[in-house]
Amino acid sequence: MKRVSFAEFGGPDVLHLEDAEEPHAGSGQIRVAVRAAGVNPVDWRIREGQFQKDRPLELPAGVGQDAAGVVDQIGEHVEGVEVGDRVFGRGSSTYAEFAVLAAWARMPESLTFEEAAGYPSVVETALRIIGQAGVRSGQTLLVSGASGGVGSAVLQIARDRGITVIGTATAANQEYLRGLGALATTYGEGWVERVRRLGQVDAALDLAGSGVIRELVELTGDPRRVISIADLGAPELGARYSGVTGNVQQALAEAVRLIEQGKLHIPVEQSYPLAEAPAAHIDSRAGHTRGRRVIVV
Repeated sequence: MKRVSFAEFGGPDVLHLEDAEEPHAGSGQIRVAVRAAGVNPVDWRIREGQFQKDRPLELPAGVGQDAAGVVDQIGEHVEGVEVGDRVFGRGSSTYAEFAVLAAWARMPESLTFEEAAGYPSVVETALRIIGQAGVRSGQTLLVSGASGGVGSAVLQIARDRGITVIGTATAANQEYLRGLGALATTYGEGWVERVRRLGQVDAALDLAGSGVIRELVELTGDPRRVISIADLGAPELGARYSGVTGNVQQALAEAVRLIEQGKLHIPVEQSYPLAEAPAAHIDSRAGHTRGRRVIVV
């Protein structure tokens, strides 16, 4: 089978499309014929070696953790799924023709494979950090870098829970944020005052890693109410860095519920073939995404 892998840490040029042995589903796992794989910032962070200190990775390694596809192999002790089912979920080395998933759910009928591949990690992350921020109905959540996949999920989940969201993004994405129910403002000089004019902030999320932790702490008045998924230095300022995955299976069930109720939709901004995985990483790293980027197999 074809898969994207890398044998050394570095820039996007270390990614290569190779012939590899097919993986097989172990106990509690399924294998899918991948139709699309989600592109997440964690993918290029791993490729760059950013997590080697805490989570060493043996090379060569595959890339990707989210996928949507058709079940073609079922491991032991797995129930409730059959060969031929259309599923989306999370596993490993998903930039490939076949991948093993450890958590999955049947795809809602309304989704294409490309759309479904964009949900698993971003919904899990959104649910986790909203919970960690401790924000509840009637309060206001500030989201820095709100137009990407995680931001899109946060805005819609928060709206469903009665939480007011102030979102920051580029000028081009202001209407997109407003369409998701957020109070929107732009980055750049004076952004803190623009946020203050929109309302009192009870908690804040840093999704872009653009060096705003100090300002988010200032706006909330409590560093414990500031969560980052992109700035490894956030704890130095008293904020929290959230990098440990929560309950993916539970998150997928919640995603299905919200999608089927018409309360959650994450658009695909751009799709790439397997051979163009380096370009997908370059674009993902540049940020300012509206929705998701996916690899199509």
